[in-house]
Amino acid sequence: MYLAQQESHQNHHFSDTATPRSNVVIPKLLSEDPEKGPEIPPDLMKSSRGLPPENTLMMQGFEWHVPADQRHWQRLRKAIPDLKDIGIDNIWIPPGCKGMNPSGIGYDIYDLYDLGEFDQKGTRATRWGPKEDLQSLVQAAQDMNVGIYWDTVLNQKAGADSTEKFTVVKMDPEDRNTEISQPLTIAGWVGFDFQGRGEKYSSMKYHWQHFTGVDWDDASQQHAIYKILGQNKDWASDVSDEHGNYDYLMFADLDHSHPEVRADILKWGEWIGTELAISGMRIDAAKHYSASFQKEFVTHLRNTVGADYFLVGEYWRGEVGLLLEYLKLMDYDVSLFDVPLLGRFAAISKMAGGDLRKIFKGTLVEQMPSHAVTFVGNHDTTIIAPFFKPLAYSLILLRSQGQPCIFYGDLYGINGGPEPQPGPSCSGTLPILTRARKLYAHGEQRDYFNRWNCIGFVRYGNYKHPFGLACILSNGGASYKRMFVGHRHAGELWTDILGWRNETVLINNCGYGVFPVAAMSVSVWVNSQAEGRNGINRPFNENIYSL
Repeated sequence: MYLAQQESHQNHHFSDTATPRSNVVIPKLLSEDPEKGPEIPPDLMKSSRGLPPENTLMMQGFEWHVPADQRHWQRLRKAIPDLKDIGIDNIWIPPGCKGMNPSGIGYDIYDLYDLGEFDQKGTRATRWGPKEDLQSLVQAAQDMNVGIYWDTVLNQKAGADSTEKFTVVKMDPEDRNTEISQPLTIAGWVGFDFQGRGEKYSSMKYHWQHFTGVDWDDASQQHAIYKILGQNKDWASDVSDEHGNYDYLMFADLDHSHPEVRADILKWGEWIGTELAISGMRIDAAKHYSASFQKEFVTHLRNTVGADYFLVGEYWRGEVGLLLEYLKLMDYDVSLFDVPLLGRFAAISKMAGGDLRKIFKGTLVEQMPSHAVTFVGNHDTTIIAPFFKPLAYSLILLRSQGQPCIFYGDLYGINGGPEPQPGPSCSGTLPILTRARKLYAHGEQRDYFNRWNCIGFVRYGNYKHPFGLACILSNGGASYKRMFVGHRHAGELWTDILGWRNETVLINNCGYGVFPVAAMSVSVWVNSQAEGRNGINRPFNENIYSL
């Protein structure tokens, strides 16, 4: 039985079932959620430079446990046609600079100017592969109109070539503004000579005066947070206030107030943009070093190689107000990962009866959607309950707000660690959702956020993409929701593209359908005859390690 036929026996549930067509108002892009955040003042929305076009999709192209076999660039290059086929437009690749050892991820960064070209730290190639493979990856991506986003690590350096003696003071690890020792001399790993590279690309050598802190005294073999003392040397003030001052994160912490450090990093930013045809950057550890220097770096990129770069910062704070403050400091010239949204996803996914109506409360995508990169997991954290991942991905991929980023580990699995995931998440449906983003997630949006454990929304389509969709989610029992999809769809038969409900929904003469959802699940309903339906669930090669 069609669900719209069932509706005729349930009219007492819906006071507007018999509403004449002339009285039905096509809803605008407004949320019915009473917890909807405040309007953003116009001056906060002034910068759109570098923002991607509508419905583009970004993928994080690695996870922490990718094999250290120096073949990752090769595998990504071979996977590009498959990724393009499911709607990926841009790939955030892992840090491609030389790490402190052959298996270094790249956040343990040794040399900004070594992309797998020089014999340093026990290897010529990086963990991901030699420079030639990186260049081939970037070229293959460019040939298929896929952008490459560089993971930019500018907070610290690791794997120094030698120790040097200098004066420090120990700091309280819980309050880095509080000294807990008298000045003392230590031997720290801060000498960077780059002997394998010599002076190719840059003649800059790093020594103790180029850093603000370390966490290891090689002379006493002791761990502590040591702040380096010297003329005009201190923690940066425009960083996160966690632990009093969160300038120091790990390894040898760069002093971005030092003119030689600043000049070398600015030079590198221009160099990497001429060396590789990248389309944007991720700014790592943005809360740990000077925001004013980051602004200078971004301005330099804009004025040289990156006028149209998409730039996204990793500012890992759960309070949306702090993200908004950072964006203001940066003149809204970058976007940010929506860490508060990830926190909402995690909390509600692990809470019996979590209130779905408040899923976007206090998030960046609620308060500044134009600058929010939404995500469900990354290399650092997979904290969302598995059943909730399809719901979360539906909420970031199919809605009009935010710029979504899908995670390599959810597409291909996680290859190790304390919680390995041998295959893709979402029961393998993530490629269906990404294709649906391209085909059907267009036009105005109406939210049906009116029930605690069951919410829904509709995309109405536009002139170029007229089909639209209806999405319904439940973190409780099986349920249904009556939603308006538009008069022009009257008489159409809609089915669940995910295949988790087998019913067919008939859209009635007033443009309404009654859409079901299974318990703890999501369903995405689209006209069964819509363009692209026959191929939306075509196979995707989940085994990237066979490439």
